[in-house]
Amino acid sequence: MSGNSIRDTFFEECEELLEALVEGLSGMEEAPGDMEIVNAVFRAVHSIKGGAGAFGLDRLVGFAHTFETVMDKVRGQELAVDESLMGLFHRAGDFLSDLVTAARDESDVNDETEAGLIKELEAYLGPGGEETEFMFEALTLDMGDEAPQPTRRRFDIAFRPTRALYENGHEPLLLFDSLADLGDLSVTADLSALPDFNKFDPSDAVLSWRLSLVTAESETTLHEIFEFVEGLCTLDIDTTDEPAEAATAPLDLGPVMRPAPPDVDDMLAGDDAEDAMAESPDRGASDRPATSLPGSSKDARGPKPTLRVDLDRVDRLINTVGELIINQAMISQRIEELDLPTVAHLTNELEAYKLLARDIQEGVMAIRAQPVKPLFQRMSRIVREASDATGKKAKMVTVGDSTEVDKTVIERLADPLTHMIRNAVDHGLEKPDIRKAAGKDVTGTIRLSAAHRSGSVFIEVSDDGAGLNRERILQKAIEKQLVAADVELSEPEIDNLLFLPGFSTASQVSNLSGRGVGMDVVKNAVSALGGRVSISSTPGKGTTFTIVLPLTLAVMDGFVISVADQTMVIPIASILETIRPRAKDIHIVGTDSEVISLRGSYVPIVDVAENLGLGDGAERGNAGTLLLVSTETHGLTALRVSGIHDQRQVVIKSLESNYTAIPGVSAATILGDGKIALILDPEELIKLAHTPVHETASQQARMELRHG
Repeated sequence: MSGNSIRDTFFEECEELLEALVEGLSGMEEAPGDMEIVNAVFRAVHSIKGGAGAFGLDRLVGFAHTFETVMDKVRGQELAVDESLMGLFHRAGDFLSDLVTAARDESDVNDETEAGLIKELEAYLGPGGEETEFMFEALTLDMGDEAPQPTRRRFDIAFRPTRALYENGHEPLLLFDSLADLGDLSVTADLSALPDFNKFDPSDAVLSWRLSLVTAESETTLHEIFEFVEGLCTLDIDTTDEPAEAATAPLDLGPVMRPAPPDVDDMLAGDDAEDAMAESPDRGASDRPATSLPGSSKDARGPKPTLRVDLDRVDRLINTVGELIINQAMISQRIEELDLPTVAHLTNELEAYKLLARDIQEGVMAIRAQPVKPLFQRMSRIVREASDATGKKAKMVTVGDSTEVDKTVIERLADPLTHMIRNAVDHGLEKPDIRKAAGKDVTGTIRLSAAHRSGSVFIEVSDDGAGLNRERILQKAIEKQLVAADVELSEPEIDNLLFLPGFSTASQVSNLSGRGVGMDVVKNAVSALGGRVSISSTPGKGTTFTIVLPLTLAVMDGFVISVADQTMVIPIASILETIRPRAKDIHIVGTDSEVISLRGSYVPIVDVAENLGLGDGAERGNAGTLLLVSTETHGLTALRVSGIHDQRQVVIKSLESNYTAIPGVSAATILGDGKIALILDPEELIKLAHTPVHETASQQARMELRHG
């Protein structure tokens, strides 16, 4: 493994450790007295510091050391956690993340920010900061005899690291140095397990050591030194209670194995260590390989191995699976066209091929699926920064952060979510005095949630602020000449004005009680992912932005349907049931609306062909085939189509990147006969049906005004 590979592995480890740090700090806010959480935070900072030291990242090491020193005082219950200290810990954690990023990208960070944080941290360490040691002068009592000397004991230590200890960036020499600070230490390396040169694997842990320490410290102090390699080594400590003379043997460390500088890593590490790594972000937890320390109640167990793979390789595999699914559909189509006599074994083999393609697709997509938790954790920092910048108090609450989403979706959601949360704090929440006067908690709440519903991912960003001031929003849109002065708009249309390009600038929006700085960026980013974004707001209660995204950007299950004379696809996950109603169950309401009587209630019918401009409403009143769907905005609705032909997996192809966006259509696919079929978006189809003709004309007029 090359030096760069080891370095890359370290930064990948740092990402996991930083996630554990953020989670731990959030846990400390809820339970500041929980020492297990405090220890987890301490271990995360300490592990980053230890790994950074192996690569000579002195700036990162220095800051992490100051951070962990303050955290150690909390761990030793010498320092009480209050709101001020928690705020400092959060900011220190954010800056530690910045330092890791700067070290990885070989960039720089703000010196003033670093100096300010270090000064604040050192203020909690007492006079003189972390360099000050607690000193006292013992009282001398004249007892007639010389006072007894502290009892010194000898500890015989057998220490054998495992391979995982080195992969985690730990270094035996640092442990031995800490032991030497406690008293007189002698170290002897055991080379008995060292293989012949031709059989030597540099990534193996073949060395062990026997140490003899004479000290007045307790055995507990020794275990604290080895605390951070618990589970990464085999450790036995024997104690001799009688006072012992100081050991005089030289400090013979032998060939201590440690991470080497990048230019010699190829000589010291194997090629296979790069990919197989322990999964747990907390390397101090009990799921490490090897045996736990004596006295630990935790059973030792091996880590669950993981494989780090270049994302481009996974993308190529997904594309290949997509082509495999298309190929399977084409073979099925060709066999049907041959009109062969029924041959049982051929049908069985084709079905087996289809199931195999599905299994491969599901396995590959599971590789890309990741929980949104890391993304949500990053947003907590945005809330803190926006709160500091606006002088408001805000906290973030997350729900459903274990929801798994395609990795590409997560990566491309970061920017729009950042923008939405900044707007939620800046233009959604009121100032503390205003909230207090309104009988609200002076600390506003930003709620970030994720869930799977109807085959899609729903992500909501909500606040408990003042809500949208629609009158003010419309007035601003008229002033900016984005709409005509005499236009009449519904509440949803006024809300959607926030997504218009150029609706406002930062200075102008600060005069609004609503929001709207650059929300067109959010809508464009979500649309590029094949999703949509909507707004709901209640005056005085708050505002919710809802993002609806596909579970994956690659493959989906769908019904192949006909709409007028066109073949299309509709996602199966959005369909509750299919209906072939009797004509007497369909009723005309008003002049152009239909409903179906279904189990004692009436459900509106939307004619898909008519709404897509493929029909003239001639089918109105006929039974046809109905697909019952449920949407967020309009509840149960029945979609009329001409027929259902098949159920199959289809490969999703973006329309926006290959053509342009079409209302009511989310994407396209390639069928078995090589033809292109559009993939329908039920939510948008129903929204189109509920848009009156005069409103559609008004929207078109506004578009012409905006672009003309």
